Amino acid sequence: MNTVMTSADWLSLLVHYLLLSLLSVGGAITTAPDMHRYLVEEKLWLTDPQFSASVAIAQAAPGPNVLFVALLGWNVGLNAGGLPTAVLGLLLAMLGILLPSTTLTYLAAQWGHRNRDLRGVRAFKQGMAPIVIALLVATGWVLAAGTHPDASQWRLWLVTAVTALVVWRTRIHLLWLLGAGALLGWFGLV
Repeated sequence: MNTVMTSADWLSLLVHYLLLSLLSVGGAITTAPDMHRYLVEEKLWLTDPQFSASVAIAQAAPGPNVLFVALLGWNVGLNAGGLPTAVLGLLLAMLGILLPSTTLTYLAAQWGHRNRDLRGVRAFKQGMAPIVIALLVATGWVLAAGTHPDASQWRLWLVTAVTALVVWRTRIHLLWLLGAGALLGWFGLV
C-alpha cells in the first residue's frame, strides 16, 4: 500500500491523536475504535489487517500498553514512503497521544490529591468506571469484528464470552486464557 501524504495530512494525524488523547480515560487502547475509523475507514492510510496486526503485535510485546499507537503511526509512515516517514508517523502519533493526557493527568492528580475529601471528587472517580468499561468493550468488539465480521463464527464468539466471564468471575490469570485461546486456534477449533 502506497499513500501520498501532504504536510496537512501529517498535521491532521497529529491533531487527531491530540484529541484522542483527551478521550483515552482507560488508556490509549480505549480509543482504538476511533483510531480504526479514522486511519482505516476515513483516511485509508492503513488496511484492516494492518490495523489489527499492529494492535496485536504491540499488545503481545512487553512494555507499555500504548505501544500500539507507535506501531500504527509507524505503519502509516511506512505506507507513505519508507523509513524517514515511518519515524515521523511514529513520533507524531506518540506525541499526539501522550502530550495532552499526560499534562492533564498530572494537573488533575495534583488537584484531586489536594481535594480528595470533596464529595464531587469522590463521585467523579466512581462515575468514570462504567465509561472506561464501555470503551474497553467497544475496543474488543472492533478488534474481534474486524478479523471475523461473520456472525457464523459462533465458536469465536463463544470463546470470547467464556473468557470474559472467567476473567470477571475468577482469579485465573489472563495469560492462561490467552494460552488456551492460542491452543484452540492452533488446533483449528476457533
